[in-house]
Amino acid sequence: MKTLYLDCGMGAAGDMLTAALLELLPDPQSFLDELNALGIPGVKVEREAMNKCGILGTHITVKIHGEEETEEEPHHHHSSMHHVEDIIGNLPLSSKIKKDILAVYGLIAEAESHVHGVPVSQIHFHEVGDMDAVADVTAVCMLMNRLAPDRIVASPVHVGSGQVKCAHGILPVPAPATAYLLKDIPIYGGGVKGELCTPTGAALLKHFADSFGDMPVMRVRSLGCGMGKKDFERANCVRALLGETENGGDQVAELSCNIDDMTGEAIGFAMEELLSAGALEVYTVPVGMKKSRPGTLLCVMCREEDRDEMLHLIFRHTTTIGVRESVSRRYKLDRFMETVHTPYGDIRRKVSSGYGVTKKKYEYDDLSRIAREKGVSIREIREEIE
Repeated sequence: MKTLYLDCGMGAAGDMLTAALLELLPDPQSFLDELNALGIPGVKVEREAMNKCGILGTHITVKIHGEEETEEEPHHHHSSMHHVEDIIGNLPLSSKIKKDILAVYGLIAEAESHVHGVPVSQIHFHEVGDMDAVADVTAVCMLMNRLAPDRIVASPVHVGSGQVKCAHGILPVPAPATAYLLKDIPIYGGGVKGELCTPTGAALLKHFADSFGDMPVMRVRSLGCGMGKKDFERANCVRALLGETENGGDQVAELSCNIDDMTGEAIGFAMEELLSAGALEVYTVPVGMKKSRPGTLLCVMCREEDRDEMLHLIFRHTTTIGVRESVSRRYKLDRFMETVHTPYGDIRRKVSSGYGVTKKKYEYDDLSRIAREKGVSIREIREEIE
């Protein structure tokens, strides 16, 4: 599985993520030429080699009408969401990339709306509404689309400590909008004084990362190092590692209960409701219960985040008054569907691979449909197409 790991031990910002991902490309300059040709108003993006604490990486500079933003002279135009949508809508990008860009800005708008207590329609971006921020978000979304990882994992995010000066005044680190964006994401502070994670960086991580945690076991094929402008005692950079991982499995909850006072039809209805609500698997096993009564063991496998909904449905649609839970790790092959052209017409085939094996299986629904239409058996169809 093609996996991208983002090391955010010194936080994350749009320019740092851009630089780190850019280094993963075989020809970074051609990408920058493409980015600069988009026509983001007044924007030119440049790269330079930069050394932090003995580590060589790339630093990204965004110039607006030939000038780079500084803390003393920021480019605050206070753009609205509508203004950003107009700019992105006019760029010659695919609909998928545009959707990603607007989704990232949607997260930022939601955070600003919550922090300031005003509707999203009235939000005016400050630091993240300028053209350099638009360029950063656009660049990261384009790079993610170009690299196309199957899975993105990020480390817990170092947010820094102390205070930060922004358009609203002096605020604690992490700034309120950043803190809101990082809800449910593992973060930590530390001895580094300053803002390490910006709202743009937080929104990009929240949108793209599939999970947060330690780096998985992976065979790294390429790595990039994106440098921040400020100097600290530690190397101020985001690292991006791109490589291959085996399917490491995921945790699932197994819920079970014993039932001895329901009809088969009623149990069947409960199973259908559980499956339609997102259960990964539902099955029954005949069991012997107390007083020698025959009963049914109902087992439900679900994602951990779906546990409460599954419990609700079990108690609602069965007579049980207690449910047992065990947590297991599930390993599965990677799967995709392909279409096979046969004398009988197109038939879908599921291909599963991983752990050194590959399995193929024709879709039963397609086989049964053709068997009825042609008046032949499923066995005859399989023999013909194989």
